[in-house]
Amino acid sequence: MSNAQNASSTCQCQGCQCQGCQCADNASSNTKNSFPLIGDKFPDLEVHSTHGRLSFPKILLGKWTVLFSHPGDFTPVCTTEFVSFAKFAPEFKKINTQLIGLSIDQVFSHIKWVEWIKENLDVEIPFPIISDNTGRVGRLLGMIHEKQGTDTVRAVFIIDDRAVIRLILYYPQEVGRNMSEILRAVKALQYATANKVAMPANWPENELIGNQVIIPPAKTEAEVKARAGQKDCYDWWFCHKKMTIKKK
Repeated sequence: MSNAQNASSTCQCQGCQCQGCQCADNASSNTKNSFPLIGDKFPDLEVHSTHGRLSFPKILLGKWTVLFSHPGDFTPVCTTEFVSFAKFAPEFKKINTQLIGLSIDQVFSHIKWVEWIKENLDVEIPFPIISDNTGRVGRLLGMIHEKQGTDTVRAVFIIDDRAVIRLILYYPQEVGRNMSEILRAVKALQYATANKVAMPANWPENELIGNQVIIPPAKTEAEVKARAGQKDCYDWWFCHKKMTIKKK
């Protein structure tokens, strides 16, 4: 066997068993998604959007952010989502939160779709939409799920004002997102962070404690004894209190 034949028969591409490195051309399609975790700093990225170049994490500092991906422009469910996000945008702005969209479509497609929404539905899209036509950002953030196709799924990242990822949601292509829930989640995270408390299920309309919040569990025996018999405790590990509204 010649040296060339030997090299061809033994050469293997990372992640597969093909010979002769014939899978090299498919390396990008075989690249697995990374998956950022809650508590991670948002990665450094330079992207192009309908509002121009965006630099991450710089654009995230000082504001909370809802970054969301959609499968594609000019599709019915995505159009309903963008109209809904646009209508909720003032509510997000009230709580110092910006919206940023993303899909693998080119920026020209984004621009025409935004124009179509304005002309046909009379809704202005006020937030930028990132163009990720190579899928680089989508793969980095775990937004492309191979069994769902090559488009980005409906991912949601809530990122705090220090560029730390605080919540991640994934929806399949066939289910649109609930903007009220995303807004509720941002408000809950902001209050919990500022006041060192936890938020109950369905807050602020919880079935047990209404709009009250949960105090962190006792960590010492002295704290356990101090909480015994308190009216705002079901037990020493389950105490709650009224929200404190800070005056501006």
